[in-house]
Amino acid sequence: MAPLQVIGAGYGRTGTDSLRAALNMLGYNTHHMKSFFENPKLNPDDFYEAYKHRDQADWDKLYEDYDAAVDWPTVSFYKELLIRYPGAKVLLTVRSAESWYKSVKNTIHKVSAISRKAPAGNPMNRLSKMTSTVCLDGILADEELFSDEEKVKQIFLDHIEDVKKNVPAEQLLIMELGEGWTRLCNFLGKEIPTEPYPSSNSTEEFTKVVEAFERDPNENPFNKKELK
Repeated sequence: MAPLQVIGAGYGRTGTDSLRAALNMLGYNTHHMKSFFENPKLNPDDFYEAYKHRDQADWDKLYEDYDAAVDWPTVSFYKELLIRYPGAKVLLTVRSAESWYKSVKNTIHKVSAISRKAPAGNPMNRLSKMTSTVCLDGILADEELFSDEEKVKQIFLDHIEDVKKNVPAEQLLIMELGEGWTRLCNFLGKEIPTEPYPSSNSTEEFTKVVEAFERDPNENPFNKKELK
């Protein structure tokens, strides 16, 4: 399905799962971290290798089933992807650094820690090497580095400025958390759906993922009925 038409440059926990749902409602097939639990063709190791050897990455193959991509690991490749797909639109989802750090600390930071303890063969285990390296360039998996809140928040803010500097203004839409349909649809040239803009993957929902995994580490926590 590549080439990518939409590239998400916003860090995880800035509304990327809601954005994925929104893009899918607009007709895209959107890659997201959750896709590794849903598409058996995806191999986290391929994205790990792409991160380590970007000049050798086959972006068309990595994203062959998708025409949009948001969240990690895509965020870490946004510059390379924009070079490969120069006509793509870039979406930068943002929120305050304070609320972002708090959300990450209570969600994906915890999942990163428990995934490293997952049994071999569990989807969480397969993701561990990739997420521990790619997400925040490895800081997410480093307890000492991640505990420096001010430094991590500055990395978040620096990333936002980096995207603004490197993406042509006419190809970039900066979206605040919870913004809604209007500017997104206008930017992408899509009609505004009658359905409300989706809201998903809240801290409360993510906490259920952590709790489900801790109860039964042999299962894929994203498949639990209570999380649907």
